[in-house]
Amino acid sequence: MYPASFEYHRAATVEEAVGLLTRYKDDAKILAGGHSLIPMMKLRLAQPKHLIDIGKIGGLSGIKEEGGQFVIGALTTHFAVESSAAVRQKCVMLSEAAALIGDPQVRNYGTVGGSVAHSDPAADWPAVMLALGAEIKVVGPRGARTVKVDDFFKDLFTTALGPDEILTEIRIPAGGHSGAAYMKHPHPASRFAVCGVAAAVAVDGAGKCTSARVGVTGVGSHATRAKGVEAALVGKALDAATIAAASQKAADGIEINADLQGSVEYKAHLTRVYARRAIEKAAERAKGAK
Repeated sequence: MYPASFEYHRAATVEEAVGLLTRYKDDAKILAGGHSLIPMMKLRLAQPKHLIDIGKIGGLSGIKEEGGQFVIGALTTHFAVESSAAVRQKCVMLSEAAALIGDPQVRNYGTVGGSVAHSDPAADWPAVMLALGAEIKVVGPRGARTVKVDDFFKDLFTTALGPDEILTEIRIPAGGHSGAAYMKHPHPASRFAVCGVAAAVAVDGAGKCTSARVGVTGVGSHATRAKGVEAALVGKALDAATIAAASQKAADGIEINADLQGSVEYKAHLTRVYARRAIEKAAERAKGAK
């Protein structure tokens, strides 16, 4: 199917893009890599009257280390994260998660910022960002502001971004004595997450968990933290029994949606299984990092 008619704008700067958003408001959509928006437009699920292409704006792509954080530009492709030597060395979960997204075409054109801003309920990056405690920089007509990731994902395809704001970069802690892992059950065709769980843990010298963050995607209306799991891990040794018991809480508090991929019961079961696998791998890495 062909998308509805629209007017195309190519912004040369962030300021120009924000100005166009301010002018056209709800009638406008931002185009980055296009692998989220274009399929929705073809299905007529999205029918923007104005399409604002930010793909050629300079300074919005690339990965750098700054102040103990990875700074990932919004237009950075999934493949750039997957293939970054620095990311593989200091935050391997980012690289591994990127490698699980779609296919080579998607990874070479799709952007990290576009995925996060789109907040697809089955996307991989939102759960990973939640587990890593990311900070998200957005720019609007009133200037720049930083949003904690815990406050960013609101509902189905809904984030804390204002209608006249653009996501410009994501900041993620780089390294540290912790371990992180992302595990997912992919849809066999689209490779979207039927269920995906990202876990990041830290342990002290005695092997006890000092912090834990667990993000879940694919099963609800938007990515969310499994706080019951986190509470069940902190202060305890990350042995098999502790991880197994904590993982049983992975679906607690999530309004799981039944669909063609599975029932509520099936998806809850997947969430517990993949939580255990992700935490086990994260714990193994945390212990090895001490």
